[in-house]
Amino acid sequence: MFGLGMSEMVLIGIVALIVIGPKDLPGMFRALGQFTGKARGMAREFSRAMEAAAAEAGVKDVSNTIKAAANPQQFGVDKIKEATGMTKGPATQALAEEREAAKEKMSDAIAKPPIERKAGETEAAPATKPEADT
Repeated sequence: MFGLGMSEMVLIGIVALIVIGPKDLPGMFRALGQFTGKARGMAREFSRAMEAAAAEAGVKDVSNTIKAAANPQQFGVDKIKEATGMTKGPATQALAEEREAAKEKMSDAIAKPPIERKAGETEAAPATKPEADT
């Protein structure tokens, strides 16, 4: 708050207590609080009015257009690369396919042991039928 540390705030409070006096100090703090509340309310109202005026003027649309132009994916850099022939080369494409195959192989290897264990447990479980007492 205004760049004041705790020690400065305590010093200001002590000086205010001495200068204003203990009787009038609560009233002064109350008035200061009301003034601060009114000032914040006015600032909030001003901010809302400015946002409404900007929305009416279309500033937000212009801002969104500028942001879209600054974003390469929305601006269409991928299409420009395709048009200029700067897409993935054959070596890069082969490497991507090789990595995808390795990924699938690892996924299968990770998923296989639990399935085999479950199948083994099912086979090893004794098939017991309840016998009927006659």
